[in-house]
Amino acid sequence: MYSALKLATKYLSYYFTASNGKGHGVHSPFVFNFITNVLNDRRTFYAYEELETLRQDLISDNRQLTIEDFGAGSAVTKSNERKVKNIAGSALKHKKYGQLMFRMVDYYKANTIVELGTSLGITTGYLASANLKGQVYTLEGARQVAEVAKQNFKKLSLENIQVVEGSFDDTLQPLLDKINKVDFAFIDGNHRREPTVRYFEQLLSKASENSVFVFDDIHWSEGMEDAWTSIKQHASVTLTIDLFFIGIVFFRKEQKVAQHFSIRF
Repeated sequence: MYSALKLATKYLSYYFTASNGKGHGVHSPFVFNFITNVLNDRRTFYAYEELETLRQDLISDNRQLTIEDFGAGSAVTKSNERKVKNIAGSALKHKKYGQLMFRMVDYYKANTIVELGTSLGITTGYLASANLKGQVYTLEGARQVAEVAKQNFKKLSLENIQVVEGSFDDTLQPLLDKINKVDFAFIDGNHRREPTVRYFEQLLSKASENSVFVFDDIHWSEGMEDAWTSIKQHASVTLTIDLFFIGIVFFRKEQKVAQHFSIRF
């Protein structure tokens, strides 16, 4: 991964070159609509408070877990013994991204959702809460982490989540073979170029022109930036939005020429 200094430098470059996040000067009606109705939707939805209360509980949880890491590893520790509170403090996505994905699932009416990287289940909770009639399939490699996530789903009374345990390399394709489509995908795991591109291509086999894919940490390392560039250049991709910490991919066939946006968030 990049050093903190290099990441900060990259963020500053993004901040000063990205669109201002208000839609001014954006000439794509679809992106202007996304900025206005999704990105900048300031409403507090029903699930937000309960999920953030759970996050605070996890931040003070002293349980010790053994972590099987199938990806690029933690940026914080190399030990495979980690406390829940440390995972909650370093690995959970900030609430504004979880809430943004809640709004995307809600706004674009995603019914079948695939998440690669459950962690403790906070982002999963946002995805599942956004459409209680939909189905979330969430993949997690670390067994004890997955068990904590399952406990959290019970606390949240979320019954539309199926946890799939094991390495993504072993579990993603069998899952895709069982489902008809992927309306929304959140890829938050492994953080290396080759697997990230491969997971994208596997998910693509079940995508439609209305699907939305979100990639985490697209500027985390040179490998992740290479993966993001490769995904942007794929023939099926017609629109991308770079929010620095996540990248959003659309496949809208009505858009004949691919467009790529960086927007402050």
